[in-house]
Amino acid sequence: MLTHIANGDSRLSYWLRVREFAVPPSMIETATARRAVGDWAGACAAAGIDVDLNPRTVAHEYGQDVAARLRDDLRHLAPDLLRWHMPRVAPDGLLRPGLTVTLARYEAAGRDGPYPVHLVVRTPPAWADAGQRIGLALWDGSRGEVDRCRHPRPRPSRRFRFDLHRHLWDARRAGELRIRAGAEVPPSTAEPSVRDPELSGLVPPERGCAVGRWAEEAGIVLRAEGRSGGAVLVRFGVRRRLVLHVALGVGLGPPGPRIVGVNGDDRACSSLPVLPDAATWVLPDLELIRSGAIEVDRLHPLVASALVPDHVPSASARARERAGQPRFVDCRGVQHRIGLVDGVLAPLDHDPAELRREELLVALTGTPLPCLQAIDEAHRRPDCLSGVRERLDHGDIAGALAVVEGLLGPDALLRDGALRDELEEAARRRITYGLYRSGLTGPGPRRIRLSDRRRPSRELRSRNATFF
Repeated sequence: MLTHIANGDSRLSYWLRVREFAVPPSMIETATARRAVGDWAGACAAAGIDVDLNPRTVAHEYGQDVAARLRDDLRHLAPDLLRWHMPRVAPDGLLRPGLTVTLARYEAAGRDGPYPVHLVVRTPPAWADAGQRIGLALWDGSRGEVDRCRHPRPRPSRRFRFDLHRHLWDARRAGELRIRAGAEVPPSTAEPSVRDPELSGLVPPERGCAVGRWAEEAGIVLRAEGRSGGAVLVRFGVRRRLVLHVALGVGLGPPGPRIVGVNGDDRACSSLPVLPDAATWVLPDLELIRSGAIEVDRLHPLVASALVPDHVPSASARARERAGQPRFVDCRGVQHRIGLVDGVLAPLDHDPAELRREELLVALTGTPLPCLQAIDEAHRRPDCLSGVRERLDHGDIAGALAVVEGLLGPDALLRDGALRDELEEAARRRITYGLYRSGLTGPGPRRIRLSDRRRPSRELRSRNATFF
């Protein structure tokens, strides 16, 4: 029981931190406004997505039908919603590195017959993930396309398939999230022993698996593969696999997909269809709402409207504290104020002559006033340092700078310390990402090999992270 509670709390606190920092409200608002006026490229830029395709050349390379369907999908692409649902890794909640995810599949006509063309998004490798940027591209599986791609895994992943979960990125179908996430089914009826007795005892309830949806989602996978039934591989943790034998309800038996057998033998499973990761786990937002850990207004608007259709958004739900408010310091037994003066954090209850004397005293290795000590501490290691670090890790540079400016003022000169080190480290990592995008660094011949400037502990965690 205690293990179940600990695992549940850990998973909820992990996703609560991701929802707070990974997709900031300003990104959602800007991307939504640009998408509403038909500027899909501007929406992608606002959501931190680099466009690596040219829609004007698609018709020439793949035909008018593919080009028309691609343009239609791009117009309804909600890149902020896509970022919200992208796979992430523990413990920092960063985007899963080195991943290629299919958003949509098209059939292009070739000399040897039709062949698939995929609209994909890609995340950079862990050593170049500064800014948490995502790339949007086309993949047709040709040898030349793979050779030109700088990505370590350019082929679409079998485990992460958003083409079977278009509600995770397509604004037209965002409302399907309620059904696909199982929000209409009470949690008690989603247990394996209730929905699928074959799974009872094989999947621990504390794992957070969406076992109540596995039969329906496996049926979707099999139909996409053109099969009338068969086996589907489920991966629900490190070295945890099950093979579901699913019947699609044709002929005798109840309608709809149903699980007719389960085994844990993962031999010769490489050729089996894989249940997508989005269908394997309970939607984190649904868990957060049911546990009361998050307010509905803090969710992405499209997610909130799908999971709680009757909810009325609150205008003040995301209101932030007004920056620049004076803070109080216990200065030699008296409450003094420090605040922004001419764009710089300064003491408000000391006259200039006293401050000059104190600065001279500090130069002679004396102890400064508590007000000056508080200002120096705010420059070097402020209380908001962890929040600034989280925002920088998730690519919210504007949000991190807004926090710093709200604390120290827009004209402040940062002093040596942890805060300055974090900002300089973020700038260096952005340079590394730019070199990766241009093909000037990373694995490969005739490329510069830069020293890894990431914090060793974080890189080690990225390699050995537990996936949620």
